[in-house]
Amino acid sequence: MDYYDIVIIGSGPAGMGCAFTIIKEKPSLKILILDKNKYSTGGMRNDCKMNFTYPIGFPLDYWEKDVANSYLEEVTEFFQPNILDKKNIERYQKRATRLGCELLEIKQTHLGTDGGLQLIKDLLKRLDENGVELALDEEMLSIDAESHAISTSKRCLNYGKILIAPGRQGFQFLQNVMKSLDVPYIDNIVDIGVRVETKVDHYPIVKDYYDPKFYFPEKVRTFCTNSGRAHVVKEKYVTSRGDDWYSVNGHAYSTTNKEQQSDLVNFAILKTVKLTAPLASGQQYAENLGVNAYQLGGGKPLMQRVGDFRMGSRSKEATFNEDPYNFEPSLKGCCPSDISLAMPAKVLRAIWKAMKNLDTIVPGVLHPSTIMYYPEIKLYANKPTYLDDHFKVAEDIYFAGDGAGTSRGITGAWASGIRAARGMIQ
Repeated sequence: MDYYDIVIIGSGPAGMGCAFTIIKEKPSLKILILDKNKYSTGGMRNDCKMNFTYPIGFPLDYWEKDVANSYLEEVTEFFQPNILDKKNIERYQKRATRLGCELLEIKQTHLGTDGGLQLIKDLLKRLDENGVELALDEEMLSIDAESHAISTSKRCLNYGKILIAPGRQGFQFLQNVMKSLDVPYIDNIVDIGVRVETKVDHYPIVKDYYDPKFYFPEKVRTFCTNSGRAHVVKEKYVTSRGDDWYSVNGHAYSTTNKEQQSDLVNFAILKTVKLTAPLASGQQYAENLGVNAYQLGGGKPLMQRVGDFRMGSRSKEATFNEDPYNFEPSLKGCCPSDISLAMPAKVLRAIWKAMKNLDTIVPGVLHPSTIMYYPEIKLYANKPTYLDDHFKVAEDIYFAGDGAGTSRGITGAWASGIRAARGMIQ
């Protein structure tokens, strides 16, 4: 039976951050990275925006400011990012403050989807050169903590220590692992919202600040802004019952990509919902919302123009033309609909209130042509009971990344991988 000192489940930022740390600090260890997909997964594949300012990406339950900043320094040293310029921020911040809102000033870099794929290729090459074995298209099926063994779709193997970092899409997989290990966890927080798409001229702040982070009352925020070479995509999910549903997301290409020019911008606006007892699963609640939208849209996500929403009427195929709606949606495979039929009223009210505040801060974003795509749902709120500061959950077993609730984004996930690695090699 194959033996590895370190086994890492998941090849995203958390898994890579762990692997590179071990290579640097204890290079004699034999490392294996498993990923069920045929390619390296994780947030670096999707637009590849990185934020280098606390608390963005660092859940406050696990990261004090000084600790997070020390890890951010390591992440910054590793990536050597070109921080994007910002200007005229004070003007927008003053408007936000008058409304009881906040615009955070964040150090950011943006590689784009194409730049992110090239970065992954370069990182995988470095891992290979340092002797890390990468097993793509190999899925972990079960774990036996007592014998330090895991079964995969291709073999059985033994480990010295293991990091399980499957990311947001591995939310259900991680829950199954926790149940098999008897690891207590809470699953009661989910982000629910829409992805907004409009013309750059209607949201001109992106000319000054690539990914503006607005925080509104009622736990509503903007998230993942894409502009210049931007488009909306749909991502397929499958519930624990086997039902299909789609969430939407945003992408943008790098500034060096001359073939993907557009004058559109998209961003998510999300409300964080914290559910309390009685509750079986926050994830199942979110999945039910996704399935409901999937059924209402005939197997497609929903989209609605702001002009129609304000009039209280559904959008139709004829709505998505150039008169008076002056751009076509970048995501074609959606169903024109009325999102108020699918989104919980309390969530919709909070998001619409935030959007009206945003239109006051950045006039024009609620132009009648602006599109709201639904649903955008983030499933990364597992909160296991950790035994130490290195995200240990059982003897020689560690978690990290967005799916484990230790991060929200690339830099936070990479930092949590470093932190777990330090615990594994102590």
